[in-house]
Amino acid sequence: MFAIVPLRIDAKTKSRMSGAMTLAERQQLALAMAEDVLAALQESTSVSSILLVCPEASLPSYLPEYGVRHVAEPPLGGLDRAVHHALEVAQEQGARECIVLLGDLPVLTGKDIDRLICDYRDRSAVLEKPGLGLVRCHHGTGTNVVLLSLPTPFHCSFGPDSFARHLSAASECDLVPLELHCANAAFDIDTKSDLNTLIDQRLSKNEPCGCHSRKWLLSHDILSLSEGVRSKNKGSLLADIKDGYSPSRDDIVELTKTAALSDLMRVAAHVRDRHHGRLITYSRKVFLPLTHLCRDVCHYCTFAVPPSRAKSPFMSIEKVLETARRAHELGCKEALFTLGEKPELRYGEARQALDKMGFATTLDYVAEAAGVVLDQTGLLPHINAGCMTEAEIEKLRKVAPSMGLMLESVSPRLSEKGGAHYGSPDKDPKIRLETMARAGAARVPFTSGILVGIGETRDEQIDSLFALRELGKEFGHLQEIIIQNFVPKPGTKMAQSAPPSLDDFVWAIAMARLIFGGKMNIQAPPNLNAGNLSALIDAGINDWGGVSPLTPDYVNPESPWPHIDALANETAESGKLLQERLTIYPEFAVKADVWTDDHVRPAVLAHMDTEGLAREDDWLTGITKELPPKIVPMVVHEPAVHEISSEIKQTLDDLDAGHVEQMTTDKIARLFTARGDDFSAVCRAADQLRETECGEDVTFVVNRNINYTNICTYRCQFCAFSKGKRTEELAGPAYLLSIEEIQQRAVEAWHRGGTELCLQGGIHPAFTGETYLGICDAIRDVLPDIHIHAFSPLEVWHGADSLGLSLETFLSRLKAAGLNSLPGTAAEILVDDVRDVICPDKINTAEWLQVMETAHGLGIPTTSTIMFGHVESYEDWVSHLLQLRNLQKRTGRFTEFVPLPFVAQEAPIYLKGQARRGPTLRESILMHAVARLVLSPYINNIQTSWVKMGGQGAALCLQAGANDIGGTLMNESITRAAGAQHGQEFTSEALESLIKSVGRIARQRTTLYGSIDSNVPRSA
Repeated sequence: MFAIVPLRIDAKTKSRMSGAMTLAERQQLALAMAEDVLAALQESTSVSSILLVCPEASLPSYLPEYGVRHVAEPPLGGLDRAVHHALEVAQEQGARECIVLLGDLPVLTGKDIDRLICDYRDRSAVLEKPGLGLVRCHHGTGTNVVLLSLPTPFHCSFGPDSFARHLSAASECDLVPLELHCANAAFDIDTKSDLNTLIDQRLSKNEPCGCHSRKWLLSHDILSLSEGVRSKNKGSLLADIKDGYSPSRDDIVELTKTAALSDLMRVAAHVRDRHHGRLITYSRKVFLPLTHLCRDVCHYCTFAVPPSRAKSPFMSIEKVLETARRAHELGCKEALFTLGEKPELRYGEARQALDKMGFATTLDYVAEAAGVVLDQTGLLPHINAGCMTEAEIEKLRKVAPSMGLMLESVSPRLSEKGGAHYGSPDKDPKIRLETMARAGAARVPFTSGILVGIGETRDEQIDSLFALRELGKEFGHLQEIIIQNFVPKPGTKMAQSAPPSLDDFVWAIAMARLIFGGKMNIQAPPNLNAGNLSALIDAGINDWGGVSPLTPDYVNPESPWPHIDALANETAESGKLLQERLTIYPEFAVKADVWTDDHVRPAVLAHMDTEGLAREDDWLTGITKELPPKIVPMVVHEPAVHEISSEIKQTLDDLDAGHVEQMTTDKIARLFTARGDDFSAVCRAADQLRETECGEDVTFVVNRNINYTNICTYRCQFCAFSKGKRTEELAGPAYLLSIEEIQQRAVEAWHRGGTELCLQGGIHPAFTGETYLGICDAIRDVLPDIHIHAFSPLEVWHGADSLGLSLETFLSRLKAAGLNSLPGTAAEILVDDVRDVICPDKINTAEWLQVMETAHGLGIPTTSTIMFGHVESYEDWVSHLLQLRNLQKRTGRFTEFVPLPFVAQEAPIYLKGQARRGPTLRESILMHAVARLVLSPYINNIQTSWVKMGGQGAALCLQAGANDIGGTLMNESITRAAGAQHGQEFTSEALESLIKSVGRIARQRTTLYGSIDSNVPRSA
């Protein structure tokens, strides 16, 4: 009996769990589950040979441990075609029977497999026709296992409702369907609910579970990792928590009695570092105290004042907007709206002021003010508006990406006479938790936390933290937990109360980290803890909260904000890197389509980088001419080994050792998150490899771009070039160049020293394959020697399809007509989930690769590109690079790789508020650097685009792995149509000057990186 396991690790892996897990986590879990299936097959006494069918990019590093044979997945056809191919391979190797198992069956055992095979054979033995064994998935509609005899006409058809399709196909193939029953084989992992069942039931009941899935789940804080689930070989409680175990309340109580504070802090810091690494985040904000009036009378508060002490019941819209605009000028991205609760229910002055302004409630006024700030300044409102109804939350969600409400404490004692919350009806913990639950149901990223030292006990602190953890588990909306220390203030009833000691405060921080695990964002305010910031970091925080360069902390006016540079220095002294974030945390920002309102989302996307953090500076692709001063020295800085994070160093070491095929997508993607010294380390590694592979030469080609039409039947959402999708000022009116005009421009280029013509255009409705053949013929009529570099894979596909020809035939005709090479454009991102958003009617990933591989097979070289910085992820970037690498490994015909940062300004998808503003400068440089490291040794030429990067930006890329600066272009209209301002031509002299400015040697090249023949007659 042969066994076949199909496996594909890509951007679609376990996509139905994308709302609960990152792509990297889904891929890691898929690999762990597949390893458990292979282990079960190895344990089986009935299976003689195991075939794993998968793309080379998905090949697991653990394969040799299980005696598994790898079957390369065909380039086209998906899962079902891959399985059919593997069945053919099995038959060629002598197989007469085969069991096909999906790779997501983590509780399957070898004995389960033996019983299935035995049952299938016994039931098939009495049949007159061949039997087809099927194991239905536990949801009842899919198929997890297929058993069949070979040869067979049957084709597997996995996916939704596959069980019904398989029954129908069995009848058509004259096979007898045999439904086989095995609970462990039926239990697959496709949804969040499946994963919860696996964790909460299978693990906790010690039922059979693959050790690899178990180990991975217990080392990650994924979903609702059950309380009381600890490894069989459990060590100390702290050791288990360090390894990923999520403690129960009893566990935490045990730690309060047995664990030293230093041990709690050490484990808390380790748990934090596993997920947040070196980063400590903050939000650059402006504090807008919309009203100081409040119906509550908290005994520690100086923010709330009676009307007699307030200049005005409410901050005016004009003052709000004036302050927000000043904050925007200072680089703030968050507008924090803080206010007293429902003052109109206590003070007539508040009621009258609202009536005069035309608002029914304070929260109506909050919605108005926040909307004005969002729409007129682009600042992102974060609203702390107190307890709210469902309708109020929905109203505020339309103007704010995040909200907050401190729980403070679940202790009812604090609302009793003499307690800190006595006389404050809105501080009832039940009411506050209900508001947070409503926010979760409304999918609002939410901030909460506890106030330490207001009369609560440690047990009550623990109760409060667990109440928040349970709420977060239910809705998944808690984005941060604030642990704030009480500071006594003169003039309040608690002025003489002692603040918590530093030990008590860091104990609460450490406990919060242990309770919530590594993923949660734990914040402590730096202005309330001047001089003790290192202790807070040591206790497990990963965020400083909001810090304002403009307004004071109106809640704690006696405690000024630290200067951001000083905060960065203190953070660095603890070995951490300060990084700005948005008011909505990264894990929610990257899922803005789920967590934000349509009205708010464009501003979130405009402020964020690919990781979901705040853009580091104002640099924009194709627009900015002067570089941000901080990043320039970082590109050439060579950090000491101890200054580089261990994860980045290990990844760079693995790449240097040539282990790309053994590395997971998420491990490589981690390079794109590199900041500070890690960023410098990646740039230096790439530049050193460039020096080894290419020397000191920087090459360029003298060429002319001829974009023969901007009329296009396609509607790519990133394209501002084609007719109807750009401002006429940028792209001009719709046009179609005549053949004579193309010839004239070609001759002009030749006489100006050009060696290459780069020809591309829109897919004009009148164009057929004959159009492209005619362009080649026309150019060859006047210029027999110039290199024709023309026609994107989309144009080639269209040309072949319009003539009813195969790709091979059409490309052969183009080659015969004088085509020398193809540009590798239209690649965008080679991930179909992304393409479905940005270019849904364009050729898909497999089709693009098919054009390239066909061209390469005919001896036609091509370039390769990526267009990045819009809706995709770092993992998508890696998937793209690996697909190019794998194709180049087979064909060797890619001449270069060209990163093309997305120019957003006039792109429809950006103008609609559905994309980011392009990559940051850091990300753009890293794309060149990581490409050098990942594509080596197969693609040696990494080109930087001066059109996209600008001259200075391109110079930085030349110091981070790039060895080519592209062409002089003479005319370039596609990027300019998208809003770029870097011009249409860069002369040879200007390119040479730029290259020399970074200490390198300029060398003019041919399109195929050969030397220029200086004897060819030219007219200058």
